[in-house]
Amino acid sequence: MQVLLVAVVVAGCAVFAYATARGQAEEAARRQAGAVARAVADSPSVREAVRGAARGNDPSVELQPYAQKVRVDSGVDFVTIMAPDGRRWTHPDPRRIGEPFMGNTAPALRGETFSETYTGTLGPSIRVVTPLEDGGRIVGLVSAGITVRAISDRLGAQLAALVWVAGGALALGGAGTYVVNARLRRHTHGMNAAELSRMYDYHQAALHGVREGLLMLDGQRRITLINDAGRELLGLPGDVTGTGAADLGLPAPLTGVLLADRPRVDEVHLTADRVLVVNSSPVAGGGRRGTVVTLRDHTELQALTGELDHERGFTQALRSQAHEAANRLHTVVSLIELGRAQEAVDFATAELELAQALTDEVVSAVGEPVLVALLLGKAAQAHERGVELVVTADSRSLADLGGLPPARDLVTVLGNLIDNAVDAVTAVPGARIAVTLRPERDELLLRVADNGPGLPEGVDVFRRGWSGKGEGRGLGLALVAQVAQRYGGAVVAAQGPGGGAEFTVRLPTAPERAADRSPAADRSPAADRSPAAGGPR
Repeated sequence: MQVLLVAVVVAGCAVFAYATARGQAEEAARRQAGAVARAVADSPSVREAVRGAARGNDPSVELQPYAQKVRVDSGVDFVTIMAPDGRRWTHPDPRRIGEPFMGNTAPALRGETFSETYTGTLGPSIRVVTPLEDGGRIVGLVSAGITVRAISDRLGAQLAALVWVAGGALALGGAGTYVVNARLRRHTHGMNAAELSRMYDYHQAALHGVREGLLMLDGQRRITLINDAGRELLGLPGDVTGTGAADLGLPAPLTGVLLADRPRVDEVHLTADRVLVVNSSPVAGGGRRGTVVTLRDHTELQALTGELDHERGFTQALRSQAHEAANRLHTVVSLIELGRAQEAVDFATAELELAQALTDEVVSAVGEPVLVALLLGKAAQAHERGVELVVTADSRSLADLGGLPPARDLVTVLGNLIDNAVDAVTAVPGARIAVTLRPERDELLLRVADNGPGLPEGVDVFRRGWSGKGEGRGLGLALVAQVAQRYGGAVVAAQGPGGGAEFTVRLPTAPERAADRSPAADRSPAADRSPAAGGPR
């Protein structure tokens, strides 16, 4: 199609050029013939020869050689001098002298010079006829002309050049078309327009259909493409195409991944309300050509992982309790075998009262079933590691408190804080963890304090990846901060009054705020299957 288009354009230009050249050649021939005819009519020698005709002389004797010489010198095909009645005095063919002129002479007899295309004895010609005047009288007529064949012969050389030019233009256009098509196919991997259109349709459907987020950034780290899932996972409003990665308002670690030159594989990052697994890969080809980033939402998976960790903790606690119960049962059996039945009863009663007292203390202080189960399980775990976990006296029951965040988020906050505290004080003599839970106005206060070594100075302990056991391991405190931010609350880390670390979390309890600010509150039925809810009751 492109070659055909080039051929049509070249052919059209050639035809136009030929028609223009022919029109110009005919006009030039008309001007040339007119100039010759007028020059002959104004010649004194011609007038003198015509006067001799009035005296009975034959004007052809003088006029025929003159007309032939003018014809040869001027390049016209004929110069005919004739009487007013049209009888020829000169002609290129001497045999035609004396015959009537073939053509129109009426305008010339009226004193006008005119031109016409007429077929005479020499064939079709462009001729000019002008009056020959002497003393104000028309004593003769002069006609000069160029045959159409001569004009065509003149155009023949121009036409040959035009054909060569048109052929060269066609060849150049065809070669250019081939080069452009070859380059285009290299860039499009050999796909034509229909294939590219079909691929674009599939591309758009895939972008909007996949659940993973996809971002494409150019060499200046500006977003060139982002799908719906990517905007949702990053919490970006509207169309952000063309926006720089540093201007998206994302957390600094996540922005660092988007700006990085090296690949990143399965890195976990936090946004305001999600846990994302991020992979990035630079576009091959050298230089900063761009980066492709994929995002996977692991919020649910992280929550389920936390629940699994708690389930494992509860399982270990139950094993420990079973081990302790077996020891106590052996003790009771041994006392009975020794005949000390009363002492066996007293020992068993004391153990039951101690266990019941701990349960009653937690239930009365907390009231919320999920948190009660969580605290009892964590207390058993802590006891196994030589740590005393207590609920402070200023705690108040949450049983009648409305607008609490979902159980999953409460378990995330309190469970991670207690786990970190247990890890921090395990090696401390007299290790102790104090937990406080109470409502304050429209807030729920959760505080976990320990008597461990405290917090390092100048470190953001809520930064993802920070851990007291080394860089790259911490996620629990970052999740606590994420939950607090999601519900419009706050979390504060400080040194405790008696040394050690103290974490205070405040979460709004107003029902409308709890409902509006909880996108992850009950995203799946798993929210009701937390380890706390499924633990000992």
